[in-house]
Amino acid sequence: MTIVWRLLVNAAALWAATRLVPGISFDGDWRLLFVVALVFGVLNAAVRPVLWVMTLPLLLLTLGLFTFVLNAVMLWLTSAVSDWLGIGFHVAGFAAAFLGALVVSLVSFLLSLFVTSHTRGRQRPGA
Repeated sequence: MTIVWRLLVNAAALWAATRLVPGISFDGDWRLLFVVALVFGVLNAAVRPVLWVMTLPLLLLTLGLFTFVLNAVMLWLTSAVSDWLGIGFHVAGFAAAFLGALVVSLVSFLLSLFVTSHTRGRQRPGA
């Protein structure tokens, strides 16, 4: 069930980025935003660890601030894959990707806090 919540949180965060950041747009049907969120999640799970290891010296040198650049690259890569798949999610350039990554990170963090606190209150039967 957490995968579904994660997908919903990512979709909401990406939607917020399309509304708040000039240079990020989504031209498809709203249901396709879940496909974009799935692409974003798969890329974050598969590509981001490799990029993190490759840029570890920069991450250490900047005391972790290079993470924001990695987030922007992941959003930009999501745009490229979405364009390739014909989904309709576009990021105009690196500046838009950087601001969009900040918005996606902030919205995702806030929604994750809400979802985590909401689901912690529930206990599974028999647990």
